[in-house]
Amino acid sequence: MHKTPQVNEVNEFIEIASDFEDPLEVIREALSNSYDADATQVDINIEQDEEGRNTLVIEDDGHGMDEDDLSSFFDLGNSNKDDAIGYKGHGTKIYYKSDEIRVETVKDGTRIESVMNQPWAKLNNRELPTYSIEKTDTDEPSRTRIEVHGFRAGQGFDPQKLTYNKIEHYIKWKTIGGSTAWHFTDDFHRMDITVELSSTIDDTRDQIQTDNRLEFSPENRDPDGELVAEMMCKHYPPRELTVALDDGRELTIEVVGMVGGKEARNELPTYGKHSAQFGIWLAKDHIKVERYNDAIGADNEFFHFFFVANCQELELSANREKIRNKSGDVYQAITDELDRFMTKVCQDSWYQKYIERRKLEDKKRSIRSQESTLEERRQRTEEQGGLSPSNSAEVIAMLERYSANGAPETIKIADFQMDDEVNAILDTEGELENASLQVKLSDFFEDETPLNHIDRFVCWKLGDLDSLSQVERSPYMGKPIRFDFQENVIRYGGENPRTIPVLELAEKVS
Repeated sequence: MHKTPQVNEVNEFIEIASDFEDPLEVIREALSNSYDADATQVDINIEQDEEGRNTLVIEDDGHGMDEDDLSSFFDLGNSNKDDAIGYKGHGTKIYYKSDEIRVETVKDGTRIESVMNQPWAKLNNRELPTYSIEKTDTDEPSRTRIEVHGFRAGQGFDPQKLTYNKIEHYIKWKTIGGSTAWHFTDDFHRMDITVELSSTIDDTRDQIQTDNRLEFSPENRDPDGELVAEMMCKHYPPRELTVALDDGRELTIEVVGMVGGKEARNELPTYGKHSAQFGIWLAKDHIKVERYNDAIGADNEFFHFFFVANCQELELSANREKIRNKSGDVYQAITDELDRFMTKVCQDSWYQKYIERRKLEDKKRSIRSQESTLEERRQRTEEQGGLSPSNSAEVIAMLERYSANGAPETIKIADFQMDDEVNAILDTEGELENASLQVKLSDFFEDETPLNHIDRFVCWKLGDLDSLSQVERSPYMGKPIRFDFQENVIRYGGENPRTIPVLELAEKVS
């Protein structure tokens, strides 16, 4: 007897939709669908009403959908796109995480209107959602309009977290809106993109207007100036690398990129942590997926490089965030070829000149910084008439100078722990004392630090005398305290107070 494995359809829909966590992924899927529909213009509008409900509207002038296309749009794993971006039919399932999906599309003289109510609520109630279809004849040009009401991602969807700047960088870095395909073909399919947010979300500008080309920073191979390595930039023109597999198939890897300094790289529309954006990106459909920085080699820092290596044989996870076939021969062949290609880039005479120039300029900056710091220190010393310690270690240096210059008692540092309340043990004429070394005595009392184990204070200056007078006016840690700077002691306690000597170094060390 043979049995056929069953699929829990509800669970599959929930699982696929749940793979999409970033609310911006709805924009990525919308742009991919519009591109696959041969659209030349796509408009995205994100609105939020007074009650906080959100609506996403995506419109394009692509070839539209007929009834079979609409079924593919709503079905799972039933795409009719062949090898287009969304050929698995997973991407549009992100729309299921909503309260309502409305589709209005025109194709070949037929207009279709479709509505799916409460898809996410029904799926979580273990029910497959349904959608309506109404068809009418029309003479309108082909187009598609999709409305997603009450969209949510992750634990929820907050449109106000979507700013124009964040969306624009995401489009260029993570979607077909940042395609590198235009480098490789003369008949590149250009698509103009407009994104508009309601003023309650972001009122800093009217809209985003861009197209689907990722452009590199301007080339600047040998800028004039003394400290200009950060501005240097070289483009490495598009190359098609061909790799033969053992089974006779051939892989084509389309590589294009740039090397540049920090200022040049800052002109790129990166998305996320800046330092995590550079290196060698593997891409499919000319959309960046994962980095392969091993191709650069340990001797070269990855953040100088920005290359995109596109191969259509890469297999991606449902949410297009990861490469699935890393263990296969295709991935191995791609990475081996990239290793060879990037080795040549790293051996390029311009790159070697750039690295040497950068190192030389870094040294010059370091020297200038040190000179500037020294000048500031000299000026401060002249204004103060000598050394003015700024930390405990410098107080130790002054204490040693004090002891070496004919002090009435010889005091040595027997032990020092910077962060301890009693941070020093002093050897005073052979006797050990627990001590607190402070730049200013008044600093010690700001945090109400206990005095129980302190035998002596050593400070550069007494500090804020008004602050110390304020400490005297009320019990300190439950006991009376008096500062007697005629005798340079602190008297702490009631009837038989402890006497704690205070050694102020500023007046004793020249």
